[in-house]
Amino acid sequence: MKKIHLLILKAFIRPFIVTFFIVMFVLLMLFLWKYIDDLVGKGFEWYTILKLMMYASATNVAMALPLSVLLSSIMTYGTLGENYELVAIKSAGISLTRALYPMIIAVSMLAVSAFIFSDYMLPVANLKFFSLLYDARQQKSAKLIKVGVFNSSFPGYTIRVGRKDADNQRLYDIMIYEKTLNPGGNNVIFAKEGVMTRSPDNSFLLLKLKNGVRYEESAAENGYNQRQKFTRFYFKETEQKLDLSAFSLHRTPENLFKGSFQMLSSKQLIDTFKVAQKQFVQLNINNYVIITPNIRYFIVPHSPVPPIKTVIPHHKVIDAIPADAQLAAIQNAASEATIIKNMMGDKVTDYLNRESILRRYKVEYQKKFTLSAACLMLFLIGAPLGAIIRKGGLGLPVVISVIFFLIYFIVSSIGEKSAQNGSLSPIFGTWIAIIILTPIGLFLSYKAANDSVLFDMDIYRRGFTNLVKQVKRKFARN
Repeated sequence: MKKIHLLILKAFIRPFIVTFFIVMFVLLMLFLWKYIDDLVGKGFEWYTILKLMMYASATNVAMALPLSVLLSSIMTYGTLGENYELVAIKSAGISLTRALYPMIIAVSMLAVSAFIFSDYMLPVANLKFFSLLYDARQQKSAKLIKVGVFNSSFPGYTIRVGRKDADNQRLYDIMIYEKTLNPGGNNVIFAKEGVMTRSPDNSFLLLKLKNGVRYEESAAENGYNQRQKFTRFYFKETEQKLDLSAFSLHRTPENLFKGSFQMLSSKQLIDTFKVAQKQFVQLNINNYVIITPNIRYFIVPHSPVPPIKTVIPHHKVIDAIPADAQLAAIQNAASEATIIKNMMGDKVTDYLNRESILRRYKVEYQKKFTLSAACLMLFLIGAPLGAIIRKGGLGLPVVISVIFFLIYFIVSSIGEKSAQNGSLSPIFGTWIAIIILTPIGLFLSYKAANDSVLFDMDIYRRGFTNLVKQVKRKFARN
């Protein structure tokens, strides 16, 4: 038994590691494709991009791990069945359920590790990733000067360029508007061409301008009777230094992101939920005290209300008010009704927002456990599927695993969204995919244990052929 268990474990570990890194690579490429516009052309250092990719990889574990377990389990038992090793194991008197023991233990340990990762490491990875991604998206583009566009990104300067060479360094038809501190003073530089370089410490942009003119205008110094000064300088070559501090990556303090749902562990979610729930209850009490005086009938009687015999028409109520005060009374009533309506609308909106926040806490808390359960559930589907289809490699197992994982992902996403908007309870919404797919895994396990030919296409082909023959005989008799 030990040799058989070691054989199965070795057959599982290798494809699991390979598929895990393949899936992580694919998800990382999807991340780069999604945020390519926010990262390219902003002059980030290589280690900044590497850190962002590393944090993104950590956040993708929640999706890559279940898919890797499903795919590797199908490949493992499909290869064992294709090489008739499962037949040899069963002929030795060992059932498939018993042969699954080492895999169940290994996947259970993997599920426990997934929970620890989801509860302790994933919040930190989310904090690092989203804070760095936020700063990267706020970062100004490193394509400093665009052709035909007035660029005001440089402090104190506005620049326009007529055209550029293919190397993006040589510029032509340059105009630089310099904002001076003196009121009424304006400086403008025109140059036919220039070369754009950076300082050695990458903190300044150096523009070496050629064949141009500089215009300087300054306000009068002593009273309005004095004339303004207007100076014109011609130059063959000059250099303009522009500050690049606005284009450097400025990090936002991570404490500003720590209160988000995805950055909290299970204990922090519980503690924060209790505080938010107390505030929600107290808010409802305060709102009840504020709203009820504005509602004339807010208590539903337990006994039937006797019919009113005399109804006072509304126009008689207004007739009881003096004629000179009727317009003011109507305006006051309309104003008060508008105030009450706005107040009620604000209270309802605040109530719904706080209720949505409470549901989000519950959903995020349940997601700490669904990753581990998903690994076990998908293994329960993948292992018997591999034993039934008896195909290894990256062909049919990949197709089947992708189908089942898409079902799991779509159902879980719909359930999570429904739980967040209140259509489903947070517990049922986050666990609905596992609740639906677990019976399928148990059914496949039963079929695999009884040597089912569930995916044998020859049987379905023969059954279809027999059905066609029976239909033809029936029509022939008629």
